[in-house]
Amino acid sequence: MGARAALIAVAGLAYVAFTHWLMTSAPASGWNAALIVGPMLLLATLYTWQRRWRWITALLVAATAGLVFQAWHGGGFAPQTLYLAQHVVIHALLGGVFGATLQSGREPLITTLARRVHGRLSPDMADYSRQVTVAWTAYFFAMAGISIGLYLLAPFDAWAVFANFVTPVAMVALFVGEYVMRYRLHPEFERATLSQAVHAYSQRSARGGPHE
Repeated sequence: MGARAALIAVAGLAYVAFTHWLMTSAPASGWNAALIVGPMLLLATLYTWQRRWRWITALLVAATAGLVFQAWHGGGFAPQTLYLAQHVVIHALLGGVFGATLQSGREPLITTLARRVHGRLSPDMADYSRQVTVAWTAYFFAMAGISIGLYLLAPFDAWAVFANFVTPVAMVALFVGEYVMRYRLHPEFERATLSQAVHAYSQRSARGGPHE
């Protein structure tokens, strides 16, 4: 498990570095955009196909085809606009997924994951997990908003640093910070390992994702 995680981390860092180089140092082209945005579109297409979300899959296939067509024939959207769209849409969608579970009559996403790990939750644990769901929802929407503002007001290279390097570091910082705060504020909570959390999420994904 440790070797696999290390390999994934190294591959992720290599991809981030390569992406940043394409964005900022390589000549801008439609093929650059296809290399950067395409993998995410393909992963999203595979995910929605497995979940039988056919109309979303169709939209993603159309977007992928459009991306390749633009790279082949030129014109269309500027690569920088596509990079911004990918970053903003991913965070807005994640914010929507988390936020939708905060609606009346639904169980917050983090509460569901905590229940899969711990079984029964005390009222304090249920309340805390709801607050964490709110925090993640706010985080994702805030990152989308910051991304748009930085793109409009700062040089593109500054936005690229934010998108490629600040974004993953911020996500890890929030995850670790919440973990530390949880057991400082609530030392009585049963502790859960990262592998348990990942297993809980994979179980939920296998049963149809957070819309349930």
